[in-house]
Amino acid sequence: MMDEFEDLVDQYYQALYRFGFSLAKNPDRAADLVQQTFVIWAQKGHQLKDRSKAKTWLFTTLYREHLGSARKSQRHPELEISEVEHEIPSEENESGRELDAQRAVSLLRGLDETFRAPLTLFYLQQHSYKEIAEVLDVPIGTVMSRISRGKDQLRKKMNTEQISSSPQIVDFQTDNFQKTNG
Repeated sequence: MMDEFEDLVDQYYQALYRFGFSLAKNPDRAADLVQQTFVIWAQKGHQLKDRSKAKTWLFTTLYREHLGSARKSQRHPELEISEVEHEIPSEENESGRELDAQRAVSLLRGLDETFRAPLTLFYLQQHSYKEIAEVLDVPIGTVMSRISRGKDQLRKKMNTEQISSSPQIVDFQTDNFQKTNG
């Protein structure tokens, strides 16, 4: 029994943490959600008859714990990611692809949870539509719709950010080296 628990922790901890972080937007809160999920598994996991559904059970439990705690903490505002951005480790010398991925994940955090949760589960956690529907307790069609609409919103945010942060280009063709916007 203990080996099974350790195997589940080893197999799903990182993925659960990433999902928890995408929901809570706080590393400590994400860790708390994962810990609470495994506490609940230790208490009730034996009730799951089909062990092949443990992954979905864990993600569903984490999501429900997040919703429950969010309802309780509505009186207290959460910190914005910009307030704790300095705590997030950054890696120097990243390739353009990694920067684009980081930018997309950063912008994903700004989406409404209705779209953020299914996008995170699908693209970052590689869940199927069916698994996402079970985790979020919504029909598969709703999952597909939310993923599609969430992708559209994310694409618009990326385009808007790209336009607003266009680089300064120095025009060396003229004698006075005028700066122009690209």
